[in-house]
Amino acid sequence: MKNVFPEPIMNLPEADIPLQGVKGYLSQGEDHQIIFMTFSEDVALPEHTHQDQWGIVLEGRIDFVIDGVLHTFTKGDRYFIPEGVKHSGKIYAGYSDMTYFNAKDRYKRK
Repeated sequence: MKNVFPEPIMNLPEADIPLQGVKGYLSQGEDHQIIFMTFSEDVALPEHTHQDQWGIVLEGRIDFVIDGVLHTFTKGDRYFIPEGVKHSGKIYAGYSDMTYFNAKDRYKRK
């Protein structure tokens, strides 16, 4: 799979994301994180909650169930999941995105 991210992004610290087949690059702010992620295989996300999450799909497809409603997002789509809202989903191989988490500690450095 061709990497969608330029060298400055790939030079960021790698995020420790506990999912098989995902690689993420971590931009750490004082009170938030931005993760640049790529997926080399399909991944099922169990239902969970956390702080606000906003993302933009750069490549591929993701199916999210947000607050009980199924949404499919593809290249160019944006999504927002408010804090505390239950969500789950399926991410398909070839997916890449940029995701903002309104939390400084969602992921640690690898």
